[in-house]
Amino acid sequence: MLQWEETDALSGEAELELRWSKDQLSVSVPCHSLIHSGRFTPFELWADYKPDDNSSEFTMDRKRCTLKLLVQPSRGLVDEMFIILVQKAPSGFQLTVHALHKCEDGHSWEAFGHYTADTIGTVNVSEDPSLGGTYSGVEQMGLLWSLRPVPGSKPGLRLRKMNVQIPMEVTISVYQGHQTEGFMDQVPLASVVVERWYMAPGVSRIPITEDGLTATLFLPPGPGPFPGLLDLWGGGGQLVEYRASLLASHGIATLALDYLTPKITKQTGKMVDLQYFEKAYKVLEQHPQVHGSRIGMLGLSLGTSITFNMAVYSKVMKLRCAVCISGSHVQPVNGSVEEMLQNLHRNPDRAYFSEENEVISRDMQLPIPTEPTLKVDMGRLRCPLLVVVGEDDQSWAVTESAMD
Repeated sequence: MLQWEETDALSGEAELELRWSKDQLSVSVPCHSLIHSGRFTPFELWADYKPDDNSSEFTMDRKRCTLKLLVQPSRGLVDEMFIILVQKAPSGFQLTVHALHKCEDGHSWEAFGHYTADTIGTVNVSEDPSLGGTYSGVEQMGLLWSLRPVPGSKPGLRLRKMNVQIPMEVTISVYQGHQTEGFMDQVPLASVVVERWYMAPGVSRIPITEDGLTATLFLPPGPGPFPGLLDLWGGGGQLVEYRASLLASHGIATLALDYLTPKITKQTGKMVDLQYFEKAYKVLEQHPQVHGSRIGMLGLSLGTSITFNMAVYSKVMKLRCAVCISGSHVQPVNGSVEEMLQNLHRNPDRAYFSEENEVISRDMQLPIPTEPTLKVDMGRLRCPLLVVVGEDDQSWAVTESAMD
């Protein structure tokens, strides 16, 4: 007999009862956990599973073993630390803590660590070292930062949050033994679904289309004024919002800008000019909830090249600071975005494919030119600058650019 009872969807619990000929499996989990997981599978024929709002408890009568999984907080920002505790395991019990995320494009990603329960049957992911898996050592957030496509996925996948208005759902599970594969074919000892958000409660998302812009402004809760930031991604194009929404969740009014594939480029077939970025800056500067004299610029990859250019040469932008992640200052002085892209491929014969069939393009930018007209004059920079150098970057000659 199957019985289903549901109380208040926000604060109550949903109960599923399965009755067997010899024993009973009873389940009590929060409504949101059932809704988010979309399914419920009995873990064992002779088992009692009774989790509270953010834990799951599993009892195997045959082995007289109770294992409890606790994840706190069950809802939080994606960069907020969480605590994962496994309790009531046998002393010395070997187990695998596993994370599974299905992103919006339908592809699944996983991460896992191998642990051994201490003398009181506990594993604390925040304090105990992983002995293997997709990460090793003490890594409190290893189950998020080491996510990788599940075996059998197509190559070249990239984990990106497309819709920041819904959470990233991650299923945290515990499996017996130190395992590395076949998780989808097994029933876990315990599981908990957690939510990681890019938008905090109260953050406003405002599409911007004025002056031919394709952008989204994210405002923190409250009247402001807030410091502002212009957020530029790289050569992949599109309007990428998840970094901007997360920064707004931490108190910075952030404008995410699409400059390679905006609506105006699709209509005219022409790439934007540098005035496009000045228009975006003006949107921030003139907004009543933004502190007009406290605006910075953040660039990644190609966005770094544009940030360097605007920070040095723009007569409109009065940046308070600039942050550049990878990318290069090598570009035609006062060149357009199209000329910047052409300059990146000035030595196409130096690009090659790795053993994994990945394009290695960093050598196309070498050697760093000595001609002053082919690189931004960083000595004229008018604001504080933070440069983040990825020394293993295979797309940009970032180390050589930073040294120059």
